[in-house]
Amino acid sequence: MNDVFGAIHAAVQTVENNPILNISIFAAFVAVTLFIVIRASRNNKTAADYYAAGRSFTGPQNGFAIAGDYLSAASFLGICGAIAINGYDGFLYSIGFLVAWLVALLLVAELMRNTGRFTMADVLSFRLKQAPVRMAAAITTLAVCFFYLLAQMAGAGGLVSLLLGIGDQIGQSIVVAVVGVLMIVYVLIGGMKGTTWVQIVKAGLLIAGAIVMTIWVLVINGFSLNTLLEGAVAASPQGDKVLGPGLQYGKNPWDFISLAIALVLGTAGLPHVLMRFYTVPTAKEARRSVVWAIWLIGLFYLLTLVLGYGAGALVGPETIAAAPGGVNSAAPLLALTLGGPILLGFISAVAFATILAVVAGLTITAAASFAHDIYANVVKKGQVPPDGEVKVARRTVVVIGILAIIGGIGVQGQNVAFLVALAFAVAASANLPTILYSLFWRGFTTRGAVWSMYGGLAAAVILIVLSPVFWGTETSVFKNTGVAIWPLNNPGIVSIPLGFLLGWLGSITSRTQEDPRKAAEMEVRSLTGFGAEKATEH
Repeated sequence: MNDVFGAIHAAVQTVENNPILNISIFAAFVAVTLFIVIRASRNNKTAADYYAAGRSFTGPQNGFAIAGDYLSAASFLGICGAIAINGYDGFLYSIGFLVAWLVALLLVAELMRNTGRFTMADVLSFRLKQAPVRMAAAITTLAVCFFYLLAQMAGAGGLVSLLLGIGDQIGQSIVVAVVGVLMIVYVLIGGMKGTTWVQIVKAGLLIAGAIVMTIWVLVINGFSLNTLLEGAVAASPQGDKVLGPGLQYGKNPWDFISLAIALVLGTAGLPHVLMRFYTVPTAKEARRSVVWAIWLIGLFYLLTLVLGYGAGALVGPETIAAAPGGVNSAAPLLALTLGGPILLGFISAVAFATILAVVAGLTITAAASFAHDIYANVVKKGQVPPDGEVKVARRTVVVIGILAIIGGIGVQGQNVAFLVALAFAVAASANLPTILYSLFWRGFTTRGAVWSMYGGLAAAVILIVLSPVFWGTETSVFKNTGVAIWPLNNPGIVSIPLGFLLGWLGSITSRTQEDPRKAAEMEVRSLTGFGAEKATEH
């Protein structure tokens, strides 16, 4: 068996990467998706068109778009790389992301769809004071989107660098900048409608590509998972440790617990996923989209197990770690091994579309939050001309794009699944407590909401900045510089309970109680959908 895998490893080294073919497939993909975006953008006249695609998508279409939004670079590039190098511990990301999706559906998805119009802050401010709650919700939304954007930009830099054979830091930084500019163009032109169509196309191609690669890997291994795992063990410097827990988190189980809490609770607080439910016309279509999304997302995460161990067995952890893009290059290198430059070009183009679609979704969410919540409702107090809000949103897109480029250059080489876990931790700390309290606790107050959002956000960000993510290790943002004050890579174990505690504490210490009639109205609307359709027409 070792001889077989030795021969395969030798073959990997001799397969030529073809930058011209790669860039041709890549350019064709960008051209097609830009055409889709331009076609879809013709009717972007009102805020409802720009933010919610005119609520014109069916349940199955939105299900594919949700899967497209959720299956990010972390899901494809990061998890495959994590499994290839860390085995069992890497697959925990797949489990965490999938379970998190179910938590989001059961607890918040339909209730938020019934209560809001465009953004998460619409729901949180429904029965509380508008200005302070909208401002806090917009700031936490921007923070979550920024952390998530970092992950996508890091993935894009590594992926395109691998395609073009760029190994140096300056070249990868230029790649990140080009991706950022493309993203700005997509969102400025297409709005939510264009972004949604790109996500639908991308989700279909990503899942199809993953199925083809999975079947190919299984064919090579005689449709035997046992043979596949034997190959992964033979290729790994860690031997059979890749099949059991502890390779990545064995030294510090608290880090694993913190990561698990962040993954499982984070999705329910991700504003760009929650915004997807506003693009369908009715609550019934929202439920249909949920069913489609569960099947698509669940199928994909099962495939990552074969793809990850397949990359470990056929490419080898050391080859993956040494490639441009590091751990994030596992899936593209597996494609190169299986089908040569043509499959590599296709899979990389799909992965790039994945990044572009998710980045566009995040950017429009952040822009909507700033323009709709801060500018229209806090600064202008609702007195905005029909096109004023969309103009501000488009300017915000440019600013967010520039910040994402700068941040993406700073986090090159980090595992994108790990970076997304940080975004999940911030979402679960800053947004989830307020969302759950608003939907389920009548005693929740404006003070509780503000304390919970700002407190959870501050705790998560401060702990991340003080952690090994930034300081003291080979993979830190500031490599081998200083010493981390906070020992855990993920802040969730402290920041998430703190967000819930501050929401409760702020509410019970409030001198003024909120209007009980608004609380009752919100409860009826969230549970039944009564009045929701009328509210969405404004």
